[in-house]
Amino acid sequence: MTRWGETWRILVAAIAGVLLWLSAWAVIDFEGRTGPDWWLFAVDPLLGLISLVLLHYRRRWPLAVTIILIVISTVATTAGGAVVIAVISLATRRHWRELAVITPPYLATSFVWDALFTAPGGQSWVNTLTNVVMQVLVMVAAIAIGYGIGVRRDNIAALRERAEVAEREQGRRVEQARATERARIAREMHDVLAHRISLIAMNAGVLSYRQDLPPEQVREIAGTVRDNADQAVQELRAVLGVLRGSDEPDQPRGPQPDLAQLTTLFEEVRAGGTPVVTTLRVDPAAVPEGISRHAYRIIQEGLTNARKHAKGQPVTVSLSGGNGIGLDLTIVNQPSAYGVEPTDDGVRESGSGMGLLGLAERAVLSGGQLSYGTDRSGRFVVRAWLPWTV
Repeated sequence: MTRWGETWRILVAAIAGVLLWLSAWAVIDFEGRTGPDWWLFAVDPLLGLISLVLLHYRRRWPLAVTIILIVISTVATTAGGAVVIAVISLATRRHWRELAVITPPYLATSFVWDALFTAPGGQSWVNTLTNVVMQVLVMVAAIAIGYGIGVRRDNIAALRERAEVAEREQGRRVEQARATERARIAREMHDVLAHRISLIAMNAGVLSYRQDLPPEQVREIAGTVRDNADQAVQELRAVLGVLRGSDEPDQPRGPQPDLAQLTTLFEEVRAGGTPVVTTLRVDPAAVPEGISRHAYRIIQEGLTNARKHAKGQPVTVSLSGGNGIGLDLTIVNQPSAYGVEPTDDGVRESGSGMGLLGLAERAVLSGGQLSYGTDRSGRFVVRAWLPWTV
């Protein structure tokens, strides 16, 4: 509990105690009661201050503090406010045995005060009944308030726990998506490097076994070895820092698709019922191979999302850039038609919502950036920039 939350409760208890103390003087004067006025004047306020100090420890020893305050309130009107606060605090625990323990002494407090300050002719049954009814009403109200506060605190704690669990789960999903994308990049690098090294080995084998080759063909084969070695080194630099999953396959599966396969990809998407409008201001074949693969994956994922969430709606794919500028690509798909539910036709990572997070990780690992979201027209837009590295 905050310091202010504790302070205002003690202030309320103090103000209530002062009002009860003044009311006691008024009742004594009005009804002509007799009793130890010195007690009400000196000892009662002192006990009220002690009750405020004890009220501060009600959360550490709730039942014990409440019983002590009830005992003090039998002879000190200034402790009445502290008792009510303590009963409310005890009721938040919702332990009915504790409430059953404090109820009898609390209802008996008015009788002790009537015996301490007696009225002329004795206490009438009307006053006794009135005191009992008032005590019961105050007791019921305090318990009801405390019970409601306890339920509210439990609900807030449950909601907070659910929010923390959901946040942790979302964090795990994001990390899993990033790790999955890094593993996929590592697998692609593995396949490409294996392909290049196999070419190097094949050409080197030709040079070692064929000593009758003309000089021109030897130079050509040596150039091929050199070029593939350079490309392999560049691919190794690109994959540094990318962790590979332990369950990834060890055997190469051939080169991964890149922008050279865009035409085939667009044809497949159009055959599935999704119109694709392309604006290509750069030759896909001129894009460096590593960046070309990343760009292909981003476009592929954007088209996959469009097919899942806005089936049949047109998609616009724009590609531009150049050496020294970088590669810019934009994928825009119109919102789903009214009444058409998103489909799930078994595409990769369907329903996970992590595909774009993985692509953002891919873009960052390659030195670029990726953003996605809905624009003012309701269209879903994916924008990416990748460095033009050769």
